[in-house]
Amino acid sequence: MSKTPVIGILETGRPPEHLAPDHGNYPSMVKDWLDFPEADYISFAALDGVLPEDPRAADLWVITGSRFGVYEGHPWIAPLEGFVRACRDAAVPMVGICFGHQVIAQALGGDVGKSDKGWGLGVHDYMPHDWPEALGQAPEKIAIQAYHQDQVFTPPEGAETIASSPFCEHAALWYPGFALTVQGHPEFGKPYTQALLESRRGTVLKPEEVDVAQGSMGKDVTRADLARIVREHLLPVQE
Repeated sequence: MSKTPVIGILETGRPPEHLAPDHGNYPSMVKDWLDFPEADYISFAALDGVLPEDPRAADLWVITGSRFGVYEGHPWIAPLEGFVRACRDAAVPMVGICFGHQVIAQALGGDVGKSDKGWGLGVHDYMPHDWPEALGQAPEKIAIQAYHQDQVFTPPEGAETIASSPFCEHAALWYPGFALTVQGHPEFGKPYTQALLESRRGTVLKPEEVDVAQGSMGKDVTRADLARIVREHLLPVQE
């Protein structure tokens, strides 16, 4: 008899309160993006200090994005890094999104910081290279929403950079046998991203930055391709 796979979501951030009623929270966005109704989903509010007791409580863990920086020293970040290492040691696969991409890198010895390139906003195209056989055929490109200033400057030992752009050298990382992480936001749909950008216009973001990002919304995105890769190649075979 086949076993229903369990996907665990580690919530490290939340949308602005006024956007949540229309767009949901980050765990719900991850669930919608993965589009895998056959799975069971569990979530833990890591940013409130709530973490699973056992890495094996799920077959795959997804770490969400966040407005926080992984280097900021919040009391919940070090325990989260410890959980990342525990998942690696237990061979339980992970997916990291934006903050998740960065915190997995930092937890395993990489260098993360605020980039002097400024904000990466709107739809960004990342070109795959050195694509691992374990993830199947390489996509022609990874085109997903971006919303970040921080970047992975130096990946951890053993991590492989598998997609890049002129703006973000380490846009996707592969940790053989363990994790796939991306700097962009495949879980962000166009409506939420547009609303988020407008909510930051003239405060966090300059109006001209928002205009450029909004102008990219007509580009094709490949978020579904990444979801398929996760479903087909990251989830262990269920028996």
